[in-house]
Amino acid sequence: MTATTLLLTVLLLSVAGFVLGRRRAFTVADARGGIRSLHSLPGHYGLYTAIWVGLPALLLLFLWQSVEPSILTELVARDLSAEVLELPPERVGLIMNDVKNLVAGNIVSGEISPEIRTAADHWERLESGFRWSRTILIAALAILGFVWARRFISPDLRARNRVEGVVRVTLIACSTIAIFTTVGIVLSVLFESIRFFQAVPITEFLFGLEWSPQIAIRADQVGGSGAFGAVPLFTGTLLIAGIAMLVAAPIGLMTAIYLAEYAPRHVRTVAKPLLEILAGIPTVVYGFFAALTVAPLIREFGESVGMNVASESALAAGLVMGVMIIPFVSSLSDDVINAVPQAMRDGAYALGATKSETTRQVIIPAALPGIVGGLLLATSRAIGETMIVVMAAGLAANLTGNPLEAVTTVTVQIVTLLVGDQEFDSPKTLAAFALSLVLFLVTLVLNVIALQVVKKYREQYE
Repeated sequence: MTATTLLLTVLLLSVAGFVLGRRRAFTVADARGGIRSLHSLPGHYGLYTAIWVGLPALLLLFLWQSVEPSILTELVARDLSAEVLELPPERVGLIMNDVKNLVAGNIVSGEISPEIRTAADHWERLESGFRWSRTILIAALAILGFVWARRFISPDLRARNRVEGVVRVTLIACSTIAIFTTVGIVLSVLFESIRFFQAVPITEFLFGLEWSPQIAIRADQVGGSGAFGAVPLFTGTLLIAGIAMLVAAPIGLMTAIYLAEYAPRHVRTVAKPLLEILAGIPTVVYGFFAALTVAPLIREFGESVGMNVASESALAAGLVMGVMIIPFVSSLSDDVINAVPQAMRDGAYALGATKSETTRQVIIPAALPGIVGGLLLATSRAIGETMIVVMAAGLAANLTGNPLEAVTTVTVQIVTLLVGDQEFDSPKTLAAFALSLVLFLVTLVLNVIALQVVKKYREQYE
C-alpha cells in the first residue's frame, strides 16, 4: 500500500472512529438516563476516539516516511562489492542515485551494470517488505487506538477538555513552525548579506549611484570590477510604487466610500465581487497588458505631443500596478468604513447633517486610521511586485525621476541575480541577499507603522 493510499485509509478509519465513538457515547448515555449524564457532548467523544485512531497512526506514518529512504540506502549500500565501497563517497553516491533512478524507472547516468541491477532488485525487495510492515503496523496502531479510546468512554470522561487540549497543542505547533520558518528565512538572508558586506562596503551599497553587478571570470576581463551602488534600484522602486499608489489610493478609496455609503444593496452585491476579481488575476497577465497595451499607448501619445518616451517606462508599470492594487485598497477601506458604528451615522443625521457631510466629517475621520494602515500595506504590496516591472519597466538601472524612462526595482534585480547557474561565493550573487534584506526591512517598517497607526487611533472611535 502506497503512502497516499495509507494516508487516506487512516483518515477513513478516523472518520469511522468518530462515528463509532459517538455511537458508544449515546449507548453509555442511554444506560445512565440520557445525554445530560455525560460530561461532554457525544460529538466530543467521537472526536476523542477519532484522535486516538488517527493521530498516533499519522505520526508513525510521518516518521516512517522520514527515515525509510536513509535506511534503505544504508542497507543496499552495505551489500555493494568491496571495489565499489572503496571508491570516493561522491562516486558511491552517484551509484546509489543510479540505483534509485532505476527503481523509479527514471534515466540513469550511464550503462546499467549487473551490480547496479542487483542493487536495484535488492532495493525493491526491501521496499516491498518495508511497505507491508508499515501497513500492518499503522493499521494495528489505529485499531489499538480505537480499542483504547472506546474502553475509556464513560460519563466521567472529560472528552471535550482532552479534545481541546489536542487542538491547542496542534495550534501551538503550527504557530511555532511558522515562527521558526520566519526566523530561518531572516537569518539565512542576514548571514548571506554579511558575507556580501565583507566584500563590498555597506556605504557603497547604500549610497552608491551606479549599479552594475558584473564580476570578472578572469583577472584581465574588461568590466570585471563591478559597481554595487543600490540607489538607482531604490529610486526606481519608489518611483514605480509612488505612481501605483497615486492610481490605487484615490480610486480604491472612492470606490470603497461609494460601495459602503452610497451604493444600493443590489449594486454592491454585484460590484464588490466583480471588483475583487482583479485581485485574482495573475500578475503575469497584468505584465502582458502593460507591455503590449499600456506601454505602446503611452509611447504613441508622448510622440504625438513631441515627448521622448521609452518603449519600457516606469509610468506604464506604475499605472498597471496601480490597477492591480485597487481591489486591495478598496477591500481594506470598505471593511474599515463598514466597521464604523452605525450610532455615529445616526447621531450625525439627528444633528441635521447630510449624507455627504456625514461621510466627510464623521465616517472618514473615524475610519482614517484603518484606511492609512491599508494604504501602507498596499504600498508594501507595490514595493514587492516583480513581474509587471520586468515586462513593462525593463532591467536598466537608471538613476532618474522621469517616469517616461526605463527603470528597474529591487525585486527585479533579485530575480535577475539569481537566475541560472550562479556561484554563491561571488558578490554578484550575494548582492541579491543584501537587496532582500533591505526590502525586508522596508516592508517591515511599513507594516509596523500601519499597525501603530491603527492601534493608536482606533480606540478614539470605539
